Amino acid sequence: MKCMVTGAAGFIGSHLSEALVRRGDSVVGIDCFTDYYPKRVKVANLRRLRGEKNFRFVQADLSSANLSPSLRGVECVFHLAAQPGVRASWGKSFSYYVKDNIVSTQRLLEAVKRHALAKFVYASSSSIYGDSETMPTPEGALPKPVSPYGVTKLSGENLCNVYYKNYSVPVVSLRYFTVYGPRQRPDMAFNIFISRISKGEQIELYGDGEQRRDFTFVGDTVAANLLASEANPGEAYNVGSGRTYGVNEVISAIESIVGKKAKVRRSGKALGDVRNTAADITKITRDLGYRPSTTLLDGLQRQVEAQVGPRAA
Repeated sequence: MKCMVTGAAGFIGSHLSEALVRRGDSVVGIDCFTDYYPKRVKVANLRRLRGEKNFRFVQADLSSANLSPSLRGVECVFHLAAQPGVRASWGKSFSYYVKDNIVSTQRLLEAVKRHALAKFVYASSSSIYGDSETMPTPEGALPKPVSPYGVTKLSGENLCNVYYKNYSVPVVSLRYFTVYGPRQRPDMAFNIFISRISKGEQIELYGDGEQRRDFTFVGDTVAANLLASEANPGEAYNVGSGRTYGVNEVISAIESIVGKKAKVRRSGKALGDVRNTAADITKITRDLGYRPSTTLLDGLQRQVEAQVGPRAA
């Protein structure tokens, strides 16, 4: 199958592209190298793909580029490109989120609406739920995002549904719950904690650390994408581990792996952060056979080894 992966140079997109190439698919990877974090990090993410004959990279901005040439012959689109980050989505930065998360999604849907796609898999987010009153949270919970980022991801999901209803674009939305693992973005908590604890530097902890999250290993997230490419269109699925952990528990686990004690400076709750997340994965398990296979401790071990090397781990 010929696939397109948008955001292919990103954390999850690079892992997904590699998995598709491994199973024999031909992949067109698109990324525009936004300056949200250093370009060299994304270039490094593509290292294993550069020599693959079944992978072609296109540097393009989805919000303005002519997408037709890159879509020629594509049967499945995995749309992961987005401006990430809850805390950075306030104020003047919101315009970037509108462009990269809403406008880009609409332009891509416009470009594919006349194509005979097998599937269009959209990377949504647990941020659309906000502070859900139901834990674990099922897909039928009323979305109430509490950050501008969450608003834009919900808008993208709604656009997908609009194009499914009106143009039969075969969309499937995957709501990711905090993804971690090797190549995690440098602004994300696990990456920061691992880097600073291993160096003996201070970490900043928002809130009391008792907030709980459903953390999902990147390999399990990739597996969910591959399963979604065979799913019935028009559906949305949570992608999580089905378990929650407190942030203090995560810090203790990293301390144990790197063999150093964390130096913690506590700050107030960050704007837009929810207290707890927990994915109800009943639907994706029942419909698609999804079964997360990586424990938090094993996943953290693999991220530590990828970030700071096996000696430090």
